[in-house]
Amino acid sequence: MPMMSRFSRGASRSARTLTLALACSAAALVTGCASLAPPAPVTSAAGASIEHYRGRFAVRYEQNGETRNTYGNFDWQQNGDNATVQLLDPLGQTQAIVRENPRRASLELPGKAPLSGPRLEDVMHDALGFALPVGGLRYWLRMQGAPGSQASIERDPQTQRPTQLKQDGWTIDYQAFFDGAPLRVKRIDLSRELGGSPLAVRLVIDE
Repeated sequence: MPMMSRFSRGASRSARTLTLALACSAAALVTGCASLAPPAPVTSAAGASIEHYRGRFAVRYEQNGETRNTYGNFDWQQNGDNATVQLLDPLGQTQAIVRENPRRASLELPGKAPLSGPRLEDVMHDALGFALPVGGLRYWLRMQGAPGSQASIERDPQTQRPTQLKQDGWTIDYQAFFDGAPLRVKRIDLSRELGGSPLAVRLVIDE
């Protein structure tokens, strides 16, 4: 089965998605559910570099034996070792905020106290049904392996652009790049199978 084609399906699917999102937003207003405030902009510490990614995500995963799909927008701010990842629904409402640094990781959900644990991926999986490899992604978006474990990378023999990277059970396929220099990733597909449960993630970076 091809990986998620939600970004390329017709207007009818988009209309249904918008209708569902509007219904969910209306329900939240009626019930008075709290919403998450967007995270404050990251300010750079001395000597640290700030990376900022905005784009769209789609995730296909299994939960209770059923295949599920979710998608929306994301805003990723990386300041040195500190990462803040905001996941938004198609209408721009914040659904979750992930914060990670070398000392602590947490997940914030609307109307709930922040969740934390020794492994961010476990916290995300328990709360959302899927987990994004935030720690590794910051390096994979730079087209390099994360430190601390073995990584392999394949390149196009003509352009020397990376085509695939494998690390920690993840397969990262580099599907598209921005024009110009320096080389920057525009779209990557990630896949992993853990305990017989497949997980597929697509990230399309808009800026």
